[in-house]
Amino acid sequence: MAEKQVALCFTALVFFSLLNFYVSAIPSKQTGLLIKELNRRGPYIGLITVYAPEEKAFLSTGAFIPNPKHPFVDLSGRRFRVGTVYGKKVIYVKCGVGMVNAAATAQQMLDLFAIKGIVHFGISGNLNNSLSIGDVVIPKQFAHTGLWNWMNPNGTVDPTDVAHLEFGNYNVPQGDGVNLLGQIGYWTEEIYSVSGEPNNPVSVLWVEVSRKWLKLAASLEGMELERCVNSSLCLPENPKLVVGLSGSTSNIFMDNAAYRDFLSETFKVSSSDMESSAVVMTCLSNGFPSLVIRGMSDLAGGQSGENTIDKFGSLAALNTAKAVLKFISKLPVKGVARV
Repeated sequence: MAEKQVALCFTALVFFSLLNFYVSAIPSKQTGLLIKELNRRGPYIGLITVYAPEEKAFLSTGAFIPNPKHPFVDLSGRRFRVGTVYGKKVIYVKCGVGMVNAAATAQQMLDLFAIKGIVHFGISGNLNNSLSIGDVVIPKQFAHTGLWNWMNPNGTVDPTDVAHLEFGNYNVPQGDGVNLLGQIGYWTEEIYSVSGEPNNPVSVLWVEVSRKWLKLAASLEGMELERCVNSSLCLPENPKLVVGLSGSTSNIFMDNAAYRDFLSETFKVSSSDMESSAVVMTCLSNGFPSLVIRGMSDLAGGQSGENTIDKFGSLAALNTAKAVLKFISKLPVKGVARV
């Protein structure tokens, strides 16, 4: 009986939390009229980044020109900035860390504004030994590597899992004792889409960015990127931009060499972040194109010593912003085809 009461209380808590979210997401009458006016002047390219250093790098370039009459719209605690970049109409927002923030922001942007598609950008961990800090990647696809089936040490392996990580393999000395963490099975994502049958999701491991936008982004390879944070702190080599790799997303800030190597070897991913697959999946579900641009700020635990995000994060963010601006400059002024 007590368990049933706890379950009912939990269900009620979740319901009212969701209700509060949806109520807060509905714009006021005045804000709704402003959005309607802005949409008549659209459509816009949606730009979503994650946290303050990335926003600072993007806005510091001076390429974003605010709309002189209506420079922003405040919704659900977020500021959607309205303006232009190289004459292209854009709406820019900082979503906040994590997949829930990223998906909620992308969905709100697509629901309320006249958007052509979304370019998501920020910094990330580097899982590819052929890449270096300061490099920029524009992946073709992302896997959500945070959907886990966490089993007991003697649990039965589910053959439908796409991969397995057994914690006992990392015991030191190897094979010594029993690791009570057992093992993890990785699940696929369920994606609902306007192009699919209603209420019938498709299981996928990878979600892909827009092929048309990825092809256009390929022309950015070879662009000049920044090498120095300041006059006394520079990278040993000029950074490069690479298009077409694969990325990993989960609600985990990765700073562990063993797990870094596992993800790289198992899923063949080159970058790790906490938002990208959520933005791409939201765009795919709604039938809009997306592109992700990420700058390598650290080695996700593969480095010797402290994580370098505080040291090179600003440089990675600036190189990412430069790549975003270069891509926007290549987009056509008028309509962009859907995925």
